[in-house]
Amino acid sequence: MHDRDACGNVSVRRVGVCEYGIVPDVAGPRHEARNARCPPVSGTFKLRGYVALATELRSGRATPRTYLEETLRRIAQIDPGIGAFVSLNRDGARKAADASGERWRAGGQLSPIDGMPIAIKDIIETADMPTGQGSPLFEGAESKRDSASVHALREAGAIVIGKTTTTEFAASHPFHTTKNPHDPKRTPGGSSSGTAAAVGAGMVPAGLGTQVVGSILRPASFCGAVGFKPSVGAINRSGSHDHFSQSCQGAIGASLADVWAVMRAIADRTGGDPGFVGLMGDVNFGAPAAPKRIGILETGGWGSATDGARQAFSVVRRKLGLAGIEVRGRADDPEIDEAERAMADALPLTQAINAWEGRWPLNTYADRDAGKLSAPARERLRTAEAMSQTEYGELLARRAAVRAAFEKAASRYDAFVTLGACGAAPVGLGSTGNTIMNVAASLLGCPAITVPILTDEGLPLGLQFLGTMSGDAALFETAAWATAAVFDRKDLVGAAAG
Repeated sequence: MHDRDACGNVSVRRVGVCEYGIVPDVAGPRHEARNARCPPVSGTFKLRGYVALATELRSGRATPRTYLEETLRRIAQIDPGIGAFVSLNRDGARKAADASGERWRAGGQLSPIDGMPIAIKDIIETADMPTGQGSPLFEGAESKRDSASVHALREAGAIVIGKTTTTEFAASHPFHTTKNPHDPKRTPGGSSSGTAAAVGAGMVPAGLGTQVVGSILRPASFCGAVGFKPSVGAINRSGSHDHFSQSCQGAIGASLADVWAVMRAIADRTGGDPGFVGLMGDVNFGAPAAPKRIGILETGGWGSATDGARQAFSVVRRKLGLAGIEVRGRADDPEIDEAERAMADALPLTQAINAWEGRWPLNTYADRDAGKLSAPARERLRTAEAMSQTEYGELLARRAAVRAAFEKAASRYDAFVTLGACGAAPVGLGSTGNTIMNVAASLLGCPAITVPILTDEGLPLGLQFLGTMSGDAALFETAAWATAAVFDRKDLVGAAAG
């Protein structure tokens, strides 16, 4: 059912047997997911990987320029109906692709992502394109510099092709109209809306996003892409307008291999945030490794999950058990239950921390032109101005206690799994969906990956893997094993960088 062409396209025919892997357990507890059927979904969806083309690029059977031209063709064809991009640098991209092609021909490629077209969320600065931050206050604003991550991508030979939509200041209010590639009536999620939509529609193989609550994991889940939120501090955020203590830069891509290659290329060249070593591990994330024990997390969002999402997740748990993995949840392990209780208020706790930390620069934006701030932004500012430094300190102490409870439980597990979102992307473009299933990873500061191997309402839904702080590489190995061996989605693992 998966066909890859010379440009790296993986064509997925989404009618009949579910190419996302797991659908609701509609036939009772003994019904195996491998025999389940998806509700019919018309159309063809393509995820376009890049690092799997290393052999073709070395031999000349594929070139960065031909890959780029297919990318530009798809953007021209698809994006008018989706609205993922706010700016493109076609001329610069073509020059970079030609330079990359020369390096591949000479055997001197700079990295596995040399020649990869990458989209950049419009909260991250680029020297050659404006950084509008999803706000009329900064529409068309030029910083004339690259962020640390974008500069690192260029050093690795990647092609910075364009900027993608974000909600206002990477929060919750949509400024641009971006549609879900699987159903234009539904949200793509946010705040990394454009990056997720561009990858999910097969326009680009990968793009950068940011997350402080659920801004990478949720849109990746909704748009049918792989999303990675690394450990806090793992990627240098300098030059990105996401300054919160839980913020991190991550990636959304066509496969685990593509996402890992992008993140490692950045970390190799710019490290982590000041005071952090940064994301560690080999260029290839290693052979998929079967875990011995996996924990189940409901988080505070389980009560908000749709029936279809819960049923799909019940199949996940059963299939992991059939694969010989010990699977335990809060009913089986008092320490998991303690961690679940501790993180039950993860969303309001995160919102309160973010409110205080966002007082600046929101107050300066209000001084400049309060009328150009959304109502939610003005409300966050009012909340912050009513808070005290003492209250903020108490919030940080509560967060530390939640993290300690999770680390205690996590010490005996290889990884945890939960839903990547409450269900399929909701209908409507005025909201980016419920963040409740993603906020736990942000509050904990731990790495998290979502892989689109579930469905709800016949639409993509991610399975979320969570690890322990700085255990990013090990989490990739576990996620790769489960994706390939348990859910038979080797295409979402991708090939080693080589």
